[in-house]
Amino acid sequence: MGFISEFKEFAMKGNVLDMAVGVIIGGAFGKIVSSLVDDVLMPLVGMITGNIDFTSLAFQIGEGEGAAVLKYGNFIQNTVDFVIVAFCIFLMLKGINKMNRKKAEPEAPAAPAGPTQEELLAEIRDLLKQK
Repeated sequence: MGFISEFKEFAMKGNVLDMAVGVIIGGAFGKIVSSLVDDVLMPLVGMITGNIDFTSLAFQIGEGEGAAVLKYGNFIQNTVDFVIVAFCIFLMLKGINKMNRKKAEPEAPAAPAGPTQEELLAEIRDLLKQK
């Protein structure tokens, strides 16, 4: 089996394709959440805190060209992004698990309508009488 055919077999497995779709959807989902945070939530938080733009918050250590700039506002922004993404994923997984639990618990099948124990014993008694 050649290298190309082995790679093709690997790449076409269901798990790899599912993972690729998940990564693509995850990237798009991340953009949506970032837009929600950047364009909707952070302006509201900025308004509450006196129109502070969190992304511009920074602390400079030293002076001149060799100064270090700590952009803690950007860190706050990314932390809010993470918390919202994590919460959305939690809600999504919770819903999926709830649906899977319902599928995993099939209804108990109804007892087959058949002869009762007494009817079977009576039939055995009748067969023994005939012999």
